[in-house]
Amino acid sequence: MKGAMPPRPFMGPGGPMPVPPQQQFGLVETRPQLAAVLRPRFNIPGLNPTAAATAAAGGAGSKIASTYDLVEPMRFLYVHVVKARDLPSASPAGGAIDALVEVKLGNFRGTTPAVGVGADGHDPSWRQVFAFSAAHLQSHQLEVAVRARDLAGGEGVVGFVAFDLAEVPIRVPPDSPLAPQWYRLQARGGKLPRGELMLSVWLGTQADEAFPDAWHSDAHAAAGPAAVASTRAKVYFSPKLVYLRVAAVAAQDLLPHDTSRPMNACVKLQLAGQVRRTRPGGGTPNPMWNEEFMFVASEPFDEPLVVTVEDRVAPGRDEPLGRVILPLQAAMPRHDHFGKYVEPRWYSLARPNDDPDKKEAKFASKIQLRMSLDFGYHVLDESTYYSSDLQPSSKPARKPSIGMLEVGILGARNLIPMKAKDGRTTDAYCVAKYGPKWVRTRTILDTLNPQWNEQYTWEVFDPCTVITVVVFDNGQIGSKNGGGPDQRIGKVRIRLSTLETDRVYTHFYPLLVLHPSGLKKTGELHLAVRFTCTAWVNMMAMYGRPLLPKMHYTHPISVMQVDYLRHQAMQIVAARLSRAEPPLRKEVVEYMLDVDSHLFSLRRSKANFNRIMTTFCGCAAMVKWFDGIRSWRNPITTMLVHMLFLILICYPELILPTIFLYMFLIGLWNYRYRPRKPSHMDTKLSHAEMTNPDELDEEFDTFPTSRPADIVRMRYDRLRSVGGRVQIVIGDLATQGERAHALLSWRDPRATAIFVFLSLVVAVVLYVTPFQVLMVITMLYLLRHPRFRSRMPSVPFNFYRRLPAKSDMLL
Repeated sequence: MKGAMPPRPFMGPGGPMPVPPQQQFGLVETRPQLAAVLRPRFNIPGLNPTAAATAAAGGAGSKIASTYDLVEPMRFLYVHVVKARDLPSASPAGGAIDALVEVKLGNFRGTTPAVGVGADGHDPSWRQVFAFSAAHLQSHQLEVAVRARDLAGGEGVVGFVAFDLAEVPIRVPPDSPLAPQWYRLQARGGKLPRGELMLSVWLGTQADEAFPDAWHSDAHAAAGPAAVASTRAKVYFSPKLVYLRVAAVAAQDLLPHDTSRPMNACVKLQLAGQVRRTRPGGGTPNPMWNEEFMFVASEPFDEPLVVTVEDRVAPGRDEPLGRVILPLQAAMPRHDHFGKYVEPRWYSLARPNDDPDKKEAKFASKIQLRMSLDFGYHVLDESTYYSSDLQPSSKPARKPSIGMLEVGILGARNLIPMKAKDGRTTDAYCVAKYGPKWVRTRTILDTLNPQWNEQYTWEVFDPCTVITVVVFDNGQIGSKNGGGPDQRIGKVRIRLSTLETDRVYTHFYPLLVLHPSGLKKTGELHLAVRFTCTAWVNMMAMYGRPLLPKMHYTHPISVMQVDYLRHQAMQIVAARLSRAEPPLRKEVVEYMLDVDSHLFSLRRSKANFNRIMTTFCGCAAMVKWFDGIRSWRNPITTMLVHMLFLILICYPELILPTIFLYMFLIGLWNYRYRPRKPSHMDTKLSHAEMTNPDELDEEFDTFPTSRPADIVRMRYDRLRSVGGRVQIVIGDLATQGERAHALLSWRDPRATAIFVFLSLVVAVVLYVTPFQVLMVITMLYLLRHPRFRSRMPSVPFNFYRRLPAKSDMLL
């Protein structure tokens, strides 16, 4: 990539040393020739003297900066074939013919679908755009030929039109589209020409509106029209998801199939693939449950809610007593937490053997339900730690946008070959997700260094969100078995709150993938990112607002239920996007949404433990510093601490101002060492570099396990040993808490009597002695010289250690 700065190798006695892991897996800052970097974003005539010079130097590339200023301009030759007229309607043998257009440029050749030419003067129409990369032009002449194909399989050239590329006009948005013109077809071999072809030819860039749906010359080797469709760039939107809350209250007049035994009725609720059941009611025809369940529904709410009352006659065997099918439109919508209470309603249950076309029976069993569509929630399909959208489902309850996120997907380098067994390298494409908007770049075929140069824009409603960009290998192209899954190459996450506004970040992000064999670097992704704020006051106020909509706090959902609903939401999103054209495949959506993030991983457990230890390392450093003060390792520092302490005791009103002033000065001091690069995947933090291969194999195991019994037994024993150490730590914490409770519980009457008597003495001393004097005495005692300090434990520590705990009461 132009402007890329390769990492400088470390020099050793014998020459260059291997790149250390942290630099190998780190970011590489670049300076590509982007319009957003080379010139100011807003050029005001008269105020910026370099604007005219920059525009003159950039030429047509400066125009692209109006919308595509985060990517490098890529030239394409566009051919828009519209329709033809006055073509021969029959072959020389007298049969009907089909007409098609062939566009030829060097070795690149593209054809339109064959369209029949009617004898009644019907003119064939194609309306197809062909795009040829200007970087790979193999000829100075473009030829567009109309070919005729008869029923016998014969094919011939009706006529052609030739263009000299030096005479092709240049068109860059925001120019209007080039108007197509009629061209008379030329004949070969001295034949009389017949027919005309309407088309337009121009030189443009990837900013052209015809670019996404055009036939690209770099996709000409794809097998079949379906494979070509999967190579195009597309934008997708997640379906609008809403929580459906259903409460099964009670039922009346249930009729059992067998009256000789007591009834054990329960309610089965089913919405598409989501099934929930109540507990069995009492042995009565009028049971009560009062159980509430939540489902994930998606617009346009075409799936009904099926409510079935069943009688549990034996374990695993239920007999239906009645059923009712309710459309979701019958549920009451609730857009905020101020909505009125949803009243339960009675519904008639139809017997399982009743004819649906039969009129409603005079007597029917009843069930009481309470249903509501809670639009005030945000349906979580991602983890809240790196979610890209926190807006409620209700559109009126959403806040206005605070800015704009622009991402330029420039390219990638040093990708690993994913189809080496098929004689190919990699057919790479990118998928980016932020909020409900998904974008997919076009697929660059058979290369390890693809260049996309595509730019996308998202509205930002909350700065504390994360954008995810993933590189995949297109499994629909080049695979010998055909139709294989899209293989993951790597993932990049960028948190918007870590970005400076109006700054363009251009970096190579490492693409890292964990395999059972270990951590692998599969390449580097080149991105240009810019976060623009349009409402500074609203953005700063967002830091004081709740992360989720208010309904999550006024009507909270349990953690277990949130995990279940998140899994269901991911399944709905994956199913909906897989039905698009071209489909965003299920494995792509699941990897983007981290569908398996809830599964156990010993590597993640170690990483989280180290995160906890790192969090408390500041407290440990303070304790170590205070111990150094107490030990008089540096007498001058200890004396200064004594003086500061005495000043704060004499003037207690300075304590809080001193603390906050100290925090202010620390913040100013750390400003020089602020991160200059966006956050990325940290291999050291993730414990991915030195992980045991068996731990990785366990992490990639299926659920339930598919490994042999001896391996499962070994892992179980290892987990038992780890759990034993955790059990000891938890037991020690419980022991310390029980000793604190034993101070006043009279479990040890002598210890409690001593503590109660000392409490009275301390209360009297604190009452008659000024607080400042007590603080001076206490601090001087704690900071006394080691010469006056004993190595034995203190009396309060010994007293606390002798208090009874409940460890001796455990079996």
